Amino acid sequence: MIALETLQAYWWLIIAVLGAALVFLLFVQGGQTMLLSHAADRSGRAMLVNTLGRKWELSFTTLVVFGGAFFASFPLFYSTSFGGAYWLWMLILFSFVIQAVSYEYRRKPGNLYGCETYDIFLFINGSVGSVLLGVAVGMMFFGAEFTVSKTNILDASAPVISQWAPTRGLEAIACWQNLLLGFTILFLARTQAALYFLLTITDAPDLERRNRRRVLVNGLIFVVLFLAFTGVLLTTTGLTQTEVGFMPEPYKYFNNLMAMPVVAVMFLLGVVLVLAGLGLTIFRPGYRSGIWFTGPGSALVVVALFCLAGFNNTPYYPSLIDLDSSLTIANSSSSHFTLETMSWVSLAVPFVVAYIAYVWHAMTRKPITPAEVKDPAEHLY
Repeated sequence: MIALETLQAYWWLIIAVLGAALVFLLFVQGGQTMLLSHAADRSGRAMLVNTLGRKWELSFTTLVVFGGAFFASFPLFYSTSFGGAYWLWMLILFSFVIQAVSYEYRRKPGNLYGCETYDIFLFINGSVGSVLLGVAVGMMFFGAEFTVSKTNILDASAPVISQWAPTRGLEAIACWQNLLLGFTILFLARTQAALYFLLTITDAPDLERRNRRRVLVNGLIFVVLFLAFTGVLLTTTGLTQTEVGFMPEPYKYFNNLMAMPVVAVMFLLGVVLVLAGLGLTIFRPGYRSGIWFTGPGSALVVVALFCLAGFNNTPYYPSLIDLDSSLTIANSSSSHFTLETMSWVSLAVPFVVAYIAYVWHAMTRKPITPAEVKDPAEHLY
């Protein structure tokens, strides 16, 4: 029988990998924020929309799987955050719903609103959705205003385990540390989108020049924001779990980084890969494959951040108003039976990943060109 602690750590790593995949796939959202700048260039906008349209379902599906995996493996987090920070998560979900509607109806015959209306919806999803996802993750480091009392489940009049601040998640949007992470994710998504456009769009010299400029501008903004976020994170006072409860610890996440050398190497390797992808694209005019450096690099950094948040006696969801309500992977997980059963099911994950890789290759094998978006026989978004 596998130990409960091992299963909890295993599923936290799965959550981390899913989160990393979602951050990588947010290049779709980043690309959507660039559509309105092509108002006077319908051909250029059509190429951007169609190369993003080949991948938008992957980011949407990954978000759903990420939430589902959290619900199944750490249900107390799901009920606390998704049920408590109601308005924050409703705004996120609404932005993704209008994304799905936009790709479905943008070019549908009889569209009464015009493509421009749906492009605005895509812009909202790309900008607001990315920032708010960063805000939601930021609470895992900088805390949230909630309390947890498991004995409330016996109260027939109000069997609610978790109680949240009256603002229901809106207060998290006002936290500048959360917003810093949100805008860091937004500009990472925009940078990766420009790299993705370079990889998948050919025979469009003007669009290529624009995208290379975007890599430079958005990449520099991202690096500055990422350095600022890293500095804030590593110098913040976090919580550590002791025998007498949760106690504040200065430089908690820096201490975690030093205590877990493998995570530190993963973090540094990810940073190097991201910088390599940016450098190769910026300084080599004909280079188009930068996303294959920045994508895995950003994924490694995200996995490392999840490890900093959840391991080494660290509550991954600290409470700002009741330290003892803070959530750890130990006190918020499913039962041993549930985790072990799901672990056997998770053995199918490599086959799912292989299928996704095959679909990715099949859909990207043919690059987007100006001639394709003008061909009436082609499927256009």
